Amino acid sequence: MAHEKYGSLIQTLHEYMEACNHCYDACLKETDIDMMRDCIRLDRECADMCGFLEQALVRDTPFAAPLAKACAEICETCGNECKKHDHEHCQKCAQACFDCAEACKKLAA
Repeated sequence: MAHEKYGSLIQTLHEYMEACNHCYDACLKETDIDMMRDCIRLDRECADMCGFLEQALVRDTPFAAPLAKACAEICETCGNECKKHDHEHCQKCAQACFDCAEACKKLAA
């Protein structure tokens, strides 16, 4: 079963998706939303990819490694953008993104 094969990664991806969605929502409430444009866009990309990989792993996709590689790249990019901002939600999201990237790299290897 996929849950046994991928262990806690499925749950972890869900948590990372939630972190990006929280950051996305919080960024939309910032006063200088124009400055947050890239962060908002990448939060959505990252959340969508984490959610997609989560669902694909549940289905025991034969594309786990290449999807995980793509997810790692997106998460790193999002994390790098989020860490540019001093907001607490961005800093938390950046760390979640970097953690997710590392987990995905292990799966992709």
